[in-house]
Amino acid sequence: MTITFKKSALAAVGLLALGACSDSDDVQEIIDTPVVIPTQSYQIEVVNLTANQPMSPIAVLSHTDAVMVWQTGMPASNALEVLAESGDASGFSDLDGVLASANGAGILPPGGKEMIDLELSSLEIDRLSLATMLVNTNDAFTGINGADFASLAVDASHTFYLNAYDAGTEGNTEAKGSIPGPADGGEGYLEARDDIDRVHLHPGVLSASDGLSDSVLGPSHRFDNPVLMVRITRTE
Repeated sequence: MTITFKKSALAAVGLLALGACSDSDDVQEIIDTPVVIPTQSYQIEVVNLTANQPMSPIAVLSHTDAVMVWQTGMPASNALEVLAESGDASGFSDLDGVLASANGAGILPPGGKEMIDLELSSLEIDRLSLATMLVNTNDAFTGINGADFASLAVDASHTFYLNAYDAGTEGNTEAKGSIPGPADGGEGYLEARDDIDRVHLHPGVLSASDGLSDSVLGPSHRFDNPVLMVRITRTE
């Protein structure tokens, strides 16, 4: 599936001044001429490595280095909290410094693979981030945080194996009604934060089989790191 980033600067209008002389005076003519801004094409391959953790639609951002999508040891932003609890990534595109954004086609199932083709103008290429929720959890997510891809040569690629993080915004109760994925079908985002309120590596789920009696999860929902493989290739 091809996804083109929503913002573009594929062409700009420049002015070219041409001078012409007459017998009595100089006449200067201003002509509008298009200035084409170069574009670069990328293919992002995403593979879900888990046994039974569907991933929410992949969110991809191109942004300046001033944007920090998350930072371990620090509280999650509101956009990250909403993603990590509900799978809704729409808040990322409104962050200051985001040049362009796109989402994947839909839920990425366990073992599933998705190819996302991106065409960006040279003005939209700086840092790249990616984020998605492990939906059979309370607030687990994974992604890429500000990778430098501006210097990637044609046909070159970067491959990432990504760990799961805990947003620290919702307690990992695994209780009925608290998980939005198919294991429960419960509610997603809640504004109140009732966990340690800092992003950290996810400790993994416990499940009812591990003695967490109120858990709606089972052994198949456990996951080890890495949980996601991402390969970014520049194609043009």
